[in-house]
Amino acid sequence: MEQTTKKVEKQKETVKEKKVYTQEEAYSSSLNYFKGDELAARVWVSKYALKDSYGNIFELNPDDMHHRLASEIARIERNYANPMTEEQIFEVLRDFKYIVPQGGPMTGIGNDYQIASLSNCFVIGHDGPSDSYGGVMKIDQEQVQLMKRRGGVGHDLSHIRPKGSPVKNSALTSTGIVPFMERYSNSTREVAQDGRRGALMLSVSINHPDSESFIDAKMTEGKVTGANISVKIDDEFMKAVIEERDYIQKYPVYSEEPKNVKQISAVKLWNKIVYNAWKSAEPGILFWDTIIRESVPDCYADLGYRTVSTNPCGEIPLCPYDSCRLLAINLYSYVVNPFEKDAYFDYELFKKHVAIAQRLMDDIIDLELEKIDAILEKIASDPEDNEVKGVEIRLWEKIKAKAREGRRTGVGITAEGDMLAALGLRYGSDEAVDFSVDIHKQLAVAAYGSSVVLAKERGAFKIFDVEREKNNPFIARLKEASPEMYQEMVKYGRRNIACLTIAPTGTTSLMTQTTSGIEPVFLPVYKRRRKVNPNDKNVHVDFTDEMGDAYEEFIVFHHKFAIWMEKNGYDVHKRYTNEEIDEMVAKSPYYKATSNDIDWVAKVRMQGRVQKWVDHSISVTVNLPADVSEELVGQLYIEAWKSGCKGCTVYRDGSRSGVLVSNKDKKTDGGAMPAKRPKELDAEIVRFQNNKEKWIAFIGLYDGRPYEIFTGIADDEEGIMLPKAVTDGKIVKNTDEDGNSRYDFQFSNKRGFKTTVEGLSYKFNKEYWNYAKLISGVLRYGMPINQIVDLVAAMEFDNENINTWKNGVERALRKFIPDGTEATGSVCENCGSKSVIYQEGCLICKVCGSSKCG
Repeated sequence: MEQTTKKVEKQKETVKEKKVYTQEEAYSSSLNYFKGDELAARVWVSKYALKDSYGNIFELNPDDMHHRLASEIARIERNYANPMTEEQIFEVLRDFKYIVPQGGPMTGIGNDYQIASLSNCFVIGHDGPSDSYGGVMKIDQEQVQLMKRRGGVGHDLSHIRPKGSPVKNSALTSTGIVPFMERYSNSTREVAQDGRRGALMLSVSINHPDSESFIDAKMTEGKVTGANISVKIDDEFMKAVIEERDYIQKYPVYSEEPKNVKQISAVKLWNKIVYNAWKSAEPGILFWDTIIRESVPDCYADLGYRTVSTNPCGEIPLCPYDSCRLLAINLYSYVVNPFEKDAYFDYELFKKHVAIAQRLMDDIIDLELEKIDAILEKIASDPEDNEVKGVEIRLWEKIKAKAREGRRTGVGITAEGDMLAALGLRYGSDEAVDFSVDIHKQLAVAAYGSSVVLAKERGAFKIFDVEREKNNPFIARLKEASPEMYQEMVKYGRRNIACLTIAPTGTTSLMTQTTSGIEPVFLPVYKRRRKVNPNDKNVHVDFTDEMGDAYEEFIVFHHKFAIWMEKNGYDVHKRYTNEEIDEMVAKSPYYKATSNDIDWVAKVRMQGRVQKWVDHSISVTVNLPADVSEELVGQLYIEAWKSGCKGCTVYRDGSRSGVLVSNKDKKTDGGAMPAKRPKELDAEIVRFQNNKEKWIAFIGLYDGRPYEIFTGIADDEEGIMLPKAVTDGKIVKNTDEDGNSRYDFQFSNKRGFKTTVEGLSYKFNKEYWNYAKLISGVLRYGMPINQIVDLVAAMEFDNENINTWKNGVERALRKFIPDGTEATGSVCENCGSKSVIYQEGCLICKVCGSSKCG
């Protein structure tokens, strides 16, 4: 406690020494930095500007941030031969023009106010078979500990016994995979509260007898909402699908002496995968044999580098307790004379910067090791006893050991779509694909060449063994592409066990003002809204929301499309008609090259060809119109496998909009509910804060849809005493001794026995209960949940306590809004777009991707 107090006092002293900027000062300076781009300025100030826990801002604009990064990286450089200077590093980082650290590295390097890892991705798991409750709980705790440090986590469930398997405890048989999916999902949602975002990937092998249940788990509304899911598919299963024959599932998976064997129709299970992906965009597919066959780290599988799962977006397959940091190279910046007839790609500068990027990534590993030491020091100073802290301590020690031994990096790219357009190439065309493949080939050779130079200067990663790698297909391609570099690698080794990836760049691309990752442009032209005073002169009111606020619509051009316009004599400030815009786009290199335009089969083939030069994986989504068939989705998956992709995800327009169904397969939103309350309803528990008090909401569900709500103080002598592990149960309507209706909550305790909390409505404050009854009445009438949430949000009270209670109820109900539901009347605070939808209880803008969680 004394150490924590001293740290807080030290932080306050530091604030006195450093220049502190107001939000408005930082935003104004950043707006000027980004040349009037409000979205980029807001994103940088809110996500990346250096801040302390009190909200004090210490950086005025991204120049300050890039000086912070350059200073820290240069400090590491000075530990080695031939160090780069701070000025040299700053020049490749400045203006987001060439090299862009992503996420964790950008926020964490040189940040003494936050004790967090620099890694973007983690995978956890067991070194061997372990499906005991102890093993399950250990993974749960490790997942939470990583997420609180803002890391994305993945782990595999293939080690868990199939449903019905005998176990040596009072349950007698295993519950299977699905209940544990829900456990891990709920943990993610808990950590993601209060503005934090949790990200989880759950995977399972197609060889597992419970894989069908895994594939179906998210098709029940409200289930496993805190995780992405992907199924690991082997070559044998794909061949069985194509040949329409049976497939053998086993537990343990791929065992020579399985305890459980199940023969299934490969086509039947395949059709379910395809249907679910068509219907809800999940599960994603991981072509696991391709991943393992191509994986360079798996040459060291027996030394602890056996790949078991991926990070939440799928671009980094990892072994247990390994992690990766990400960095993107802005491809557009290497196009000389963009959008002109003599445009060309500067290969020499590109290869020079790739080598520098790999070098900086290796420096960032050293910075990460320092961060892990700080995390371990923080844990050691925490007041809990060592038994409580043991799992967390061992977790970070394992992650540190893997980072130090393998030194894995994640050099990637962004702006592929803009690069091609600037060169006059249409994304998806044969010529564009050939060019992209060559770029990624050059990138791979340059990055691995840099890692070899680093090995010569700094030493190879600890377990490097050229003999182990000699039959790896990726290494073989590098050897053929650059025999000289390969011979140097044989002589000196390599500094990093793996080097490359292509990740989604998200907010990074907002600041580079380019297309994201390997993806094409989403739209070259779109509309935004800005709030206006309708009484002002020269204001054109295009939209008035339900609160009476007026908005003006205006056209926004994608940044690089605007450059094309200027070079072709168009006025970017003119107000164009829709017909004029269509005519203009048709003349540009972005024509028929948006995410919804390009040929889908060509896209997966391009992904497969580029994958040959990426040692990790590629995060890419195939966007499909709403009217495509299930058969097309299946064809795309098969083509992806044949093309050499390591994974594939499809998104059919609107496929997340109200498609999830209850476990009774009935309509879950809209339409009247039964007027007479059933005696028993399933219930979910949502915990929230009401004016600093811990409160709890019991939400009764009819066919998966909220039917009633009870709220009150939790964990208090006058409130509800309920174990925190309880997340669901049943609300049963009974009659008390006086003949009055009574609502009891029942749940199963740790020993499997039913525990009853009597009289929910009696236990809670009458004033709150009356408001809850009113909301329950609206729920029972059948109004769509998003409209009920809007109704609750619009309620205004003079009592501050009731207002904060109302906010908690709003957040509790928002959880049940089907993903993809349009947020009617909502406007994105970042870009002003009206294309805002609900996604896992958050408001997501479909135009700029910004997220807001209540």
